[in-house]
Amino acid sequence: VQLQASGGGLVQPGGSLRLSCAASGSIFSINVMGWYRQAPGKQRELVARIITSGGSTHYADSVKGRFTISRANVKNTVYLQMNNLKPEDTAVYYCNAFVTTVVGNPTDYWGQGTQVTVSS
Repeated sequence: VQLQASGGGLVQPGGSLRLSCAASGSIFSINVMGWYRQAPGKQRELVARIITSGGSTHYADSVKGRFTISRANVKNTVYLQMNNLKPEDTAVYYCNAFVTTVVGNPTDYWGQGTQVTVSS
């Protein structure tokens, strides 16, 4: 299973970015998809996640009201719309998926990370 993330970049405070993450490979089902981030010198933290069946979402308090996670189940893709970005949102953002493969038990998979920099 591979997770391919894209959409990071440099944006001014108050700006917007949209991250995408597509899962591919021997996937039987995807239970949960989400985004984590890690800023320099800090631990990786959950930003948002979505239950693929039903669409239930969870957000970190720091991004509530500014970020929106969504999914396209047919494409095994998750999106993170980030609005009103702040300098403290600067981090490497990692896509995560809890996947049941065609041959094994549910397992966590991670994407390669995409840099988001919020700066004037």
